[in-house]
Amino acid sequence: MRYGIAAGEHGGKGVALVVVGAKVRAPRQMGPPKRPAWWRFGWADLLGPLAILSVVATVCLYVLNQGVVSLVSTESIGSWGLLTGLVSADLMLVQVVLLARIPQVEQSWGHDLLAHRHRWVGFWSFWLMIAHVVAFAVTRVQRGGWSGLYAVFVADSWMLWATVGTIMIIAVTVTSIRLARRKLRYESWHLLHLYAYLGLILVWPHMLADGSDFHQAYARVYWWTIYLISVVTVLIWRVALPIWRSVYHRMRVTDVVTETPGVYSVHVQGHRLDKLRTRSGQFFIWRFMDGPGWTRGNPYTISAAPRDDRMRVTIQAAGAGSARVANLAAGTRVLIEGPYGTMTAERRTQPRMLLIAAGVGVTPMRAIIEDSPYAPGEAALIYRYTTEEHAIFRDELERLARERGIQLILLPGRRRADDSWLPVGYRGPGDDVEQLRRHIPDIAQRDIFICGPAGWIASVRKACRTAGARREHIHTEDYAW
Repeated sequence: MRYGIAAGEHGGKGVALVVVGAKVRAPRQMGPPKRPAWWRFGWADLLGPLAILSVVATVCLYVLNQGVVSLVSTESIGSWGLLTGLVSADLMLVQVVLLARIPQVEQSWGHDLLAHRHRWVGFWSFWLMIAHVVAFAVTRVQRGGWSGLYAVFVADSWMLWATVGTIMIIAVTVTSIRLARRKLRYESWHLLHLYAYLGLILVWPHMLADGSDFHQAYARVYWWTIYLISVVTVLIWRVALPIWRSVYHRMRVTDVVTETPGVYSVHVQGHRLDKLRTRSGQFFIWRFMDGPGWTRGNPYTISAAPRDDRMRVTIQAAGAGSARVANLAAGTRVLIEGPYGTMTAERRTQPRMLLIAAGVGVTPMRAIIEDSPYAPGEAALIYRYTTEEHAIFRDELERLARERGIQLILLPGRRRADDSWLPVGYRGPGDDVEQLRRHIPDIAQRDIFICGPAGWIASVRKACRTAGARREHIHTEDYAW
């Protein structure tokens, strides 16, 4: 074994670069798990075309009922308003299915990508809904003056319900804008987000009562089918399955350990946790039943290899909800949703792997390096943190490095710039790429796992690609919501 420390090699403010590892050996073919031939074709390939097909079907149903001529007639504003409303409703249901936590979909796409697609589809749905509302408002004003607005938004059949539902959906969309999310606690944002479901329910009756595109039998069958599919997926995978798992596994807190200032590890024990088939690198939605506010769940990654009867999750106290974990008592009941996430060793295609983490992003890396298959010298971990007292799991990482032959590179210091993943003290153009090549010369032959803040991940990804890593070998998990 070797253990080396080099301090202030790049000038500046005495940056310490700590390397722990084993003498590099020729790689053994024990890293990437064998995958069946059909692995790359599955739900990830089908869900996108199915979503597009639903939009095409919606447009086709409109054309069958209204005809293309209506879009260019003298009353085309109302026709376009009807079409945008139908497509908007369809996309809202696509959103629901995307984040219904269907296991096969989660495993194929990954929660990060699903969340981004969900947000992208949501904004399209939102603007189409606004176009629908504006078009019908203009049509009513043209026909009956300003009094027509009262009828279309309040007096007409089920329109008051639809108006309230629309306001709820608008509120959810506005709070999903990045600037608004930054000003909200995760718990508050999540609670507001649930109103989208209520908004969809309130909008549905006016579609059935007033929409001429629901009068044909085939149209009613189509819309009832996709609505029922959306409801069933939510009830099964977002309600029934989490409740069953929480009841069956009977998880309780056994201990809370302070890792660094403001970071706590919660140890939980439960019945037959092996049946969850949890993989290191995955996360759960956790609810600790410690008093008022327990219903608001938070996503946290497990920070140690899962066992048959216990797990560990490490949490940074970033808000009122997460800060409560410091005072959890032994025996506190735990409710879970999951496991979710695809940043696991099962994504590997190369014998060698490189893990790069910042701050609390080291938690999934700590679990991955503990139980993933690799030979000494085949795994490397680069870990950046602000100060020594904030180096989460440093002792555990150094022990694992000695026991399993991991190349461990510790980079203390605050991030030097918004476009760099390195800490202060590293100067000169190209340092991001040069440092990767210096410590990991075979980066092009490794699977790369990255976890940390979204902006920092983008910097690491860019440096890895420039250093020669292939796009399909880079796996990320960010904490954005």
